[in-house]
Amino acid sequence: MIRVLVCGAYGKMGREVLKAVHKDEHLSIVGAVDLKSDFNDVGDIIGAGKTGVIVGNDLSMVINETKPQVMVDFTNPEAVMNNIRIAINNGVCPVVGTTGLSEEDLQEVRDLCEYTKVNAIISPNFSIGAILMMRLAQEAVKYLPQVEIIELHHDQKLDAPSGTALRTAELIAQVRGTLRQGHPDEFEKLAGARGSELAGIRVHSVRLPGYVAHQEVIFGGLGQTLTIRHDSISRESFMPGVTLACKRILTIDGLVYGLENILD
Repeated sequence: MIRVLVCGAYGKMGREVLKAVHKDEHLSIVGAVDLKSDFNDVGDIIGAGKTGVIVGNDLSMVINETKPQVMVDFTNPEAVMNNIRIAINNGVCPVVGTTGLSEEDLQEVRDLCEYTKVNAIISPNFSIGAILMMRLAQEAVKYLPQVEIIELHHDQKLDAPSGTALRTAELIAQVRGTLRQGHPDEFEKLAGARGSELAGIRVHSVRLPGYVAHQEVIFGGLGQTLTIRHDSISRESFMPGVTLACKRILTIDGLVYGLENILD
């Protein structure tokens, strides 16, 4: 049994992680942390009866008391880097789904992993379907190089564009490089109307209640378009990827960025 601590236990994703880890025969919840903790039993949160695992509010203290091997973090961009530092410096391997990390943040984690010999997995998306969307986009762009991305999320999401959209654009750019798209003389009558841009790929963000996590990658060619779309209609969609990462993290080397890099 791999000993798992869940950080952000009271959040919507945190609760799903608790349920998924509790159900997995190869994983065991030994600790949980949330800054808003009122010290409930994990079982009361997920409807599983008493487990004896109490949600704490101090990550360092809970790590010291419970001795986890893996920390799963779905918190927020302001807290995640400090959580990662605490975990790695205590010999705990972080599995991170919190988005909003910069290239400088990733390099810091990479350096920490190298120095401490502790592994980490950070992924903008833990949905297997989303990973397949990215792989298909990399194949499609070989033949249809003109592409834009529309990502749609719930209105409580803090960062934009989403980590998934940025990762998709990065993977597409690895195949086709940077390409100027659209009319050379186009202009915006409203600032931001054409979205943000990465390697010439326009990325558009929608934030509305009712959505969970959705993305369209739209390719345009002579007389045709191709749309690759992925929809997470429930946060359960991310859990197979999270539990897989928890099982694989002890056997990788250093930092792995992107769930696609641990899929067979």
